[in-house]
This record gives sequence, C-alpha cells and structure tokens, in this order.
Amino acid sequence: MTHTARRLPAIALPALLGGALLLGAAAPALAQSNDAAFKATTFTLSAYGETQVAPDMATITLGVQTDAATAAEALKANGARMNQVMAALKKAGIAARDIQTSNLSLNAQYAYEQNQPPKLTGYQASNQVTITVRDLAKLGAAVDATVGAGANTVNGISFGLANPQAAEDAARLAAVKALQAKAELYGRATGYKAVRLVNLSEGGGYTPAPPPMPVFAMAKREMADATSVSAGELKVRVDVSAVYEVSQ
Repeated sequence: MTHTARRLPAIALPALLGGALLLGAAAPALAQSNDAAFKATTFTLSAYGETQVAPDMATITLGVQTDAATAAEALKANGARMNQVMAALKKAGIAARDIQTSNLSLNAQYAYEQNQPPKLTGYQASNQVTITVRDLAKLGAAVDATVGAGANTVNGISFGLANPQAAEDAARLAAVKALQAKAELYGRATGYKAVRLVNLSEGGGYTPAPPPMPVFAMAKREMADATSVSAGELKVRVDVSAVYEVSQ
C-alpha cells in the first residue's frame, strides 16, 4: 500500500509564526509593568527655617516738587532746589554711588469746573532720588539735611542687609533640622524609618522688608527735633522640601 504524506495547509505556518511574534512582543511590556510595581516607599516632606537679624542698611526715596506758571519755570525751580538737596546728601556722608534718580516728571495742572472745559493753571515738576544709607546712624540726620535743603517729599523707607549670606545659612540649618525632626515624627507614627535622602530642594530666602506707607510729604518742616528712625529686625526665611526613602 502506498502512503501519501499529508501537507499542512499553506495558511497554518504563517499563523503559527504570527502567534510567536505576538508573544515575543508582549514579553518586554510585561517586564516593564512588573518593574514599575517595585518602587521604594518614600516620605515627601517640607519645612522652613527662620532667623531674625538687625538690618545694617536702608533705602529711602525723597525728592522735590515745584509748581510754576510755565514748564520752564517749574523745571528751573526744581533743578535749583534739587541741587541743594544733592549737596546736602553728600555733606551728610552719602556717597554718589548710593544716590540714584528714580523719578523725573513734568505735568500740566488743570482746574476743573462743572460744565466748563479744563483750565490750565500751571505746571508741576517732580524729581525723586533713591538713596542707600549704609550707616543707619546717619539716616535720620540725612533726612533732616535734605528737608532743610528743600526736599518736600519722602515717600518710603526699607531696611536690608548688605550681605545676607550668614542669615540665610542660619535659616537653612534651622530648616534642615525641622525637616529631619518631621521625618522622625512621621517615622514613629507609621512604623517606617528614613534610610536615605533621595532629594533636597530649597525655596525662599532673604528678601528686604517692604517699604511702609509714605513717611511724610511736606512743603516746610520745623527742624527743632531730629527725625527718629527705628530699624527693628528683619526676618529671613528659607523653605526646604525633601524626599526620603524609608523602610520598616
């Protein structure tokens, strides 16, 4: 008897190969999924540290406003008086590098009446300078000297630090100690212990105290008493956040 070998249909072999290819492609995705499931347990925490320090410098804005019938007259009067103010500042010990013009303007002035068009009454010139006082003991005397020389606006004062590095570093140390204490607290509460610091980041830092409301604005001032200025203290704050790997 003659036996004839049976052959598989031509479609069967590609179908089997296709199944093998699909199975091979699925394997890496499954492995990647398994890897993602094994992640370390972590604490993500934040804290801050603060330090207070006396300022050693101040900035103050002062200037001259003048009114006149014409623009030229207003500017001329303003320039003459401002020259006197600048001379007084230098005499009070303020260096030229610490005097900076912060505003210069000339504006027309109008009178307004009901049902009437605005009426030009003159011009107002304004010149303001921002000065940096590096010896706070001279601050009150410098203000008095400028007012005596013709300054009639003092718009604000802010205190600062010439070199904030030491204060910032003290705040950083306090912030890290607070962070470590918080990690230990969470560890006691959850039964986990921090075993490795994974990440540490910082925010915040030294910023000068914001200027207060305008100190005064005047045309004349009696000089019987010296201007008293209280610097107080600056608060320097540093914020930190960290990720700790923890284990039981």
